[in-house]
Amino acid sequence: MVFGFTPAACGPGADSSSGSSDASTRDSDVVRPEGSEGSSRGDAARVNTAGDAPASPLQPDQRTTVRGRVVFLGTSLTAGYGLDNPSHRFTNRIQVLADSAALPFRMVNAGVSGDTSAGGVGRISWLLRAPVQVLVLELGANDGIRGFSPDSMKANLQAVIDSTRTHYPEARLLLSGMLAPPNMGQAYTSEFSSIFFELAQANGGSLIPFLLEGVAGVPELNQADGIHPTAEGHRMVAQTIWQHLRPILDELHTERVTGP
Repeated sequence: MVFGFTPAACGPGADSSSGSSDASTRDSDVVRPEGSEGSSRGDAARVNTAGDAPASPLQPDQRTTVRGRVVFLGTSLTAGYGLDNPSHRFTNRIQVLADSAALPFRMVNAGVSGDTSAGGVGRISWLLRAPVQVLVLELGANDGIRGFSPDSMKANLQAVIDSTRTHYPEARLLLSGMLAPPNMGQAYTSEFSSIFFELAQANGGSLIPFLLEGVAGVPELNQADGIHPTAEGHRMVAQTIWQHLRPILDELHTERVTGP
């Protein structure tokens, strides 16, 4: 499937090196079922990093009630760029799915418009101030749009993974595969897309082959820019992610309930 990126694909005017996100989404970038967690560097000063996740081992009577953190580190796709209602973002929809399945996990939306893999390296440290049970890594689309070196992108994503695992060795990893713009040439696009598989395999993680499967290139599922999903597009993306995330959460929940 061809994913027709344009330079404005992940938020017009967004510059990950400046630490700013689009004004229309900054105040609604956060999934807030309870408490408050930031999703841009500008939110870091007021973030409640404690959330629901404990820093110490769970007692038996806590294992079915304390909510683990699932951190979605991503771009404007995660942030829900262009949506009128933040509850339509795929992270919010996944929260509803998890709650309906009685899985005690909190979805933390850390999406920033225009962010690159290098931006993820700069942002991961404050997200790790509270325990992370699952890291969903949705970065790389903007690297491809800008024609950044696939090797550099791979090194940056590995650095994010390494930092997470250094703090929380048992954290699970779910990588979101993306496609590079076809005008970058076959050699570039092939190398770019293979990186996500290689990282998942090397780090014992799971892989979503293509985040926008069934959504990319379908006009009625995308906004006027042809890139960012509509509310219905986000619903479909949520289902795609849930197919890969649910087994991870089921396993973690079972481990917590039956723990030592």
